[in-house]
Parts: sequence; C-alpha cells; structure tokens
Amino acid sequence: MCAKIRKNEALDFHEASPAGKIEVRPTKPLSSQHDLALAYSPGVAEPCKLIHKDNELVYKYTAKGNLVGVISNGTAVLGLGDIGPEASKPVMEGKGVLFKKFAGIDVFDIEINENDPDKFIDIVKSLEPTFGGINLEDIKAPESFKIEKELKQKMNIPVMHDDQHGTAIISSAALINALEVNGKKIDKIKIVVSGAGGAAIACTDLYVALGAKKENIIMVDSKGVIKKDRPNLDENKARYAQDIKANTLDEALEGADMFLGLSIADILKPEALKKMAKDPIVFALSNPDPEISYELAMKTRDDIIMATGRSDHPNQVNNVLGFPYIFRGALDVRATAINEEMKQAAVFAIAKLAKQPVPEMVLKAYTSTTMKFGKEYLIPKPLDPRLITSISPAVAKAAIDSGVARIQIKDWDKYNEELLDRIGIDQRLISRVVARARKDPKRVVFAEADDVKILKAAQMSIDEGFAIPILLGNEKVIKEIIKTNELDGLESCQIIDPVTEAKKLDQYAGKLYEKRQRKGLTLRMARKLMMSRNYYGAMMVELGEADALISGLSNDYPKTILPALQIIGVAGHVNRVAGMYILSSNRGNYFFADTTVNLNPDADALVDIIGLTKNAVQFFDTEPSMAVLSYSNFGSAKGDVPVKTAKAVAMAKEKWPDLIIDGEVQANVALNKQLLKENYPFSILASHPANTFIFPDLDSGNIAYKLLMELGGAEAIGPILMGMNKPVHVLQVGSSVREIFNMVAIAVVDAQINPEEND
Repeated sequence: MCAKIRKNEALDFHEASPAGKIEVRPTKPLSSQHDLALAYSPGVAEPCKLIHKDNELVYKYTAKGNLVGVISNGTAVLGLGDIGPEASKPVMEGKGVLFKKFAGIDVFDIEINENDPDKFIDIVKSLEPTFGGINLEDIKAPESFKIEKELKQKMNIPVMHDDQHGTAIISSAALINALEVNGKKIDKIKIVVSGAGGAAIACTDLYVALGAKKENIIMVDSKGVIKKDRPNLDENKARYAQDIKANTLDEALEGADMFLGLSIADILKPEALKKMAKDPIVFALSNPDPEISYELAMKTRDDIIMATGRSDHPNQVNNVLGFPYIFRGALDVRATAINEEMKQAAVFAIAKLAKQPVPEMVLKAYTSTTMKFGKEYLIPKPLDPRLITSISPAVAKAAIDSGVARIQIKDWDKYNEELLDRIGIDQRLISRVVARARKDPKRVVFAEADDVKILKAAQMSIDEGFAIPILLGNEKVIKEIIKTNELDGLESCQIIDPVTEAKKLDQYAGKLYEKRQRKGLTLRMARKLMMSRNYYGAMMVELGEADALISGLSNDYPKTILPALQIIGVAGHVNRVAGMYILSSNRGNYFFADTTVNLNPDADALVDIIGLTKNAVQFFDTEPSMAVLSYSNFGSAKGDVPVKTAKAVAMAKEKWPDLIIDGEVQANVALNKQLLKENYPFSILASHPANTFIFPDLDSGNIAYKLLMELGGAEAIGPILMGMNKPVHVLQVGSSVREIFNMVAIAVVDAQINPEEND
C-alpha cells in the first residue's frame, strides 16, 4: 500500500521537536564528574594513545565498527532529480533511520556540496577514519559509476551505492526464484531492460554474473535500443550495446523471456507484453507507478510472473530487504569491501529464505494462510524477522571466504543471537499489526471526532487502508476541521450527531433499557444516556453497525469504559476486564498489566488478569514469559503483597502448566538475567527472560508505565482493554496522533480475529 502523504503532514512530521529524524545519544553513563573525566579529558587520552600505536584498535575503543556514512551530493534524489545537498538531507536521514531500525546500525548522514566526481571522491576518501562503511546514495549516473568504482579501489572499508546494487540484489533473488517457477534457465533467457541508469546497469551486471548471457540482453533507453553504432556511448551502456534490427522497446520485446523496467510509468503496453515468450517474467520496478500496472498486466496475460516496487502487490522489490543486512554482515567481520561474492551471497540467502515455511507472525501480519513459494511469493516480505539472521551471516561468511574479512566468526549460533539482540527484533510489532489490519478493513467508530488529533489518526488509518471511520459529533464542526486540515480522505465518511438521530436514539435507548432495567435504569434515563457519544458508539458496535469503538482522548478512563461495560460487557469466558500497555524500547517489547482497571486485585483476580494478559500477548505473536511483581524475591520479605502474588503464581501454574511464569519477584531482578542466574537459578525466568509483567495493584502498574514512558524513552502502545465481548479501546487522555493510530490498528485486528462476535 502506497499511502497518500499530505504536504502539511510530512512537514509537521519533520518539524516536530527535535527537528529531523535522528539524534546522537551517549552509550556510556555520564552522571558524575568521574564519568565525564573518563569520557573526555583526561580519560580519553588512554585509548587515543593505543590507537595511535595500532589503528585497528579504533574498532575496539570507538563506535567506528557500527557506524555507516550515508553520503550524497543530492544530484539524483528519490524521483526529485538534482535538488542539491541541503534538500537531500531529509532523504539521507531517512536512510539512516532504516539502517537503525532493521539492522541496529548507527549512521551519520553527510551531504556534500560538490558535483565534480574527482573532488567528491577525494572528500569521501578523507572520511575513512570515521566510518566502518560508506553507503553512497542518490548520485546521478554516469558519475555514480566512477565515484563508486574509485572509492572501492581507494578505501579499505565497505563502499556500496545502494541505488544500484540494492535493487540488483533483490531483483536477482526474485529472478532466480522466478526461473525456478517457470522452469527456464538463466543462460538461455532473452532479457529486455527498459532504462540504462545506475540501477538498470547494476541489475544487468549482476544477472550476467549469475549466468545470463550478454548477447541475450537488449537494453533500451529514452533514445531506443542501445546499438553498437550509436555515437558517444558511455562505457557502461557500451557494454550492452547490440548489433540488431530492433529499434524500439516494442520491437525488442518480441519473444523476450524477461522484462526489467527501471524507467518510467506505463511505458510497457499490453500489445508489447503479448509479444513476449510463454511464462514471461516482468519486473516493472519504476516507483510509485510501474512501467505497466499490475492489474493491466494480469488482465493481459494469465501466465505472467510479475514483481513491482509497490507493497500492495505480490513480490515487492524493496531495497530494505538488502542494504541493512548486507552492511550488518560486512561490519561484523570488519570487511574491507563489499565484493561480488558478498552480493551474490545476499542474493542466494534471500532466494533461499523465500522457499522456507513462512513464520506464523508473518502470515498473521499479511492475513494469509497460503503464503508459500511460487508466482506470488518469490521473495520474503520486508517484515520477516528472519531476514537479518539469513542475509547477514551469509554476507559475513562470503567476506571471510573471499578474504576481505579482518576478523573471523567462530560461533555462528551465538552470532545469530547477537544479531537479534542488536535490533530488538520485536520493535516491528506495530508494523506487523498495521500490515495485518490492512488485509481486512473494519468499521471503526470514533466517539470524539470533533478533535483534530482523532481526525488525523482516522485519516492515517484510511491512507493505510485498514479502517472505515464513522465519525460521531457535530457535523458542521467536524467538516470544518476536515477542511482546515486538508483531511480530504474523510470527506466521504459517515458523520453522525447522536443528538439529532431521534429514530436511532429511540431504538438504542430501548436496547439499553432491556439490558439495564433491573439495575435501576428507566427508559427516559436510557434515552438521555444515548445522547452521549460513548453510549451511542458502544451500541453501534453491540448491534453490529460498527466493528470497533475508539474513545477516551478527552475523558477520564472510568467514564469512557463504563458505557462499554454496560452495553457490550465482558467476554463470556472471563470474569473481568483489565488493561495492558506495551512498552517498546531498543531492548524489545514489554507487556505491562494491569495498568488501567483493577484497583487492588486479590489472588483470584490476579489469576484472571494473568489469563487475559497471556492471551493478549499471544495476540501480538509473542510467547509470554511472565514475572508477577512484588517488593519481595521468592519469600525474601513478608506482607500482603508477596503473599497474594505468590499465591496467584501457584494458581496460574496449576491452571496453565505450559505458561512460563514465576514470582513473586522484584522488577529489577525480573529484568536482570545475570542476577537471576546468580541468586535464583531455580527460577524459570533465569533461562526465559521476562517480557510480561503482572503488577500487584493499579497504583504500581500505572506509575511504572508512565515513568518508563517519560524517563526511559520507550514508546507506549495502549492502553489495550482486555476481556471485552467486542472490540472497544479506550485512549489515554492526551494521546498523540501516532498513539491513536496504533490503537485503531489494534482495534481492527481485534475485530478481525473474532468476526462471529461482531456480526
């Protein structure tokens, strides 16, 4: 899905304090004068002296070994062309974010005001002492070829122009698997390449390295087929010049087995596609609009094997499948280059991964039960958590085997564990939820639609393609906010003002009266309550007129949850509801319960909360490892809290024998595997680090997650209401647009998994 991005939304995103998308954070404590003296003068002199004697020690005593320079002069930026170095900076920062998110690699982005390739080369070469690797980005061809070639020759660290080689590596993996599907051989196929820029040349070069024959490749640029008699051909195009009769793309495609498009939208016409050989391979990679639309290509031929650069069609050729993991493997063996052997190792690792059974979490993210190797699954999905442990080790091994690695990896199993630790693999949780939500959009009632943050989140959910918003509130006010903020996607949404819905108010009041008449509620009171948007929205969900309810941005939690409890109620198999927060940090995701509902639960209530939390954590494709918290460690202190938490643990173990759970235990001990091993080796948490924390009361749970949000730098996802009969999620007062958006995605997936309850 290529979501629509609005100008003001993008500008606000980048302008929000702190400006930009990246920052530098210290990795050592700096809380005392002694710490500062170690970090700078005089302590810094000691590693300086050792590095002066042996430059290789820079990797031991500094961050160089995990630092990549993303470097550009802004001459060929992201479909924007030559916009200059300053204007390219947001793109380079964005590339740095991807390096960090997917491979745990730190980045300094360097924008250089120099278009002369020789001077540019000299500048970048001079930066070698700073970086462990160089990612060249958005540099126009043909200068980019010269720049990369000479820097690779002159520098003793990995250098790669991702615009060229990233696409080449991913598309090569897709090609290998496409040929396996259609039974053709790479050395026999006729390939037509539309485009002759850096990416097109790099793809073609790699195809040749993998076995394609130059004489079977026709390259077409804006002037037509590249022929040997064309004057003034640069050396890169000249390598693929042919002596043939064909002059146009249409003529070149006669009998072709493969079309590779890295050019412009809609250049491949259906008539030309029909001329291709049986079972043609079409990689239409122009983005966002391919050389031929996926729908038109499929309509034209039913034997086609197709890939695009878009995420809303099968086989997305996305560079993020490659560059983070390639650099990760190169850095980890301190490679002096990224050579052909390493690139090919990445190709085969990606191709091989697509043939393996797809993990449940990936299937859930893409709401598929049939994702398996074939025409519509040639390469893995970007959210596949196995990418880093498949590609990076393959690249590292190739570096070692080809002699460009300066250190060896002896224990590959340990290395895989280190890879997962580096990125906090569970940081992708909300990405998986959004991808899963997108597959089956649901109707979501927004009870506070007169708030601009709610409407912005609703717009984002439409842009991402997973929600059909129903907006409650004053129609005039809502439409004015939509117009002022250019939220055009909401213009066609249903807007309901409960106060003006006389017929519905009578119907809904009657339903509420039926439910609450023996609890002191009169019909008149029921009608008055139904004018409240929280009651009205809850009744829409109860009657199947909507699938989920989002509210609570401007109301206290109890006032928001009460209508839902009275109308929808708890699920039939549970005794109570509870609240859970997910704290997403660079160490991974941690689940906290109960943080919003139960004031001072006894042991029986704690067991109910444990059960609800167990199911909720599994909902997020994570196996819970639970610590039931107290101020005591396994009987080290006395009191009511240790007694009830220990009792709850014993009851939970009896009820769910396979559940990983222990307590009572202090929070710091539960999080410290070494402490547990040294002092409490009998605890299952010593071998299964806790990711889920059950608090003894509402005070401690609520205080803990709020402190971590503000002091610990963790992103909070929640509160997630557990145990309701139908999807209702209550926002934290003052939630940001992003936090609301996250909750909408969760509510949609919540509605997906129990559709029979929401009919």
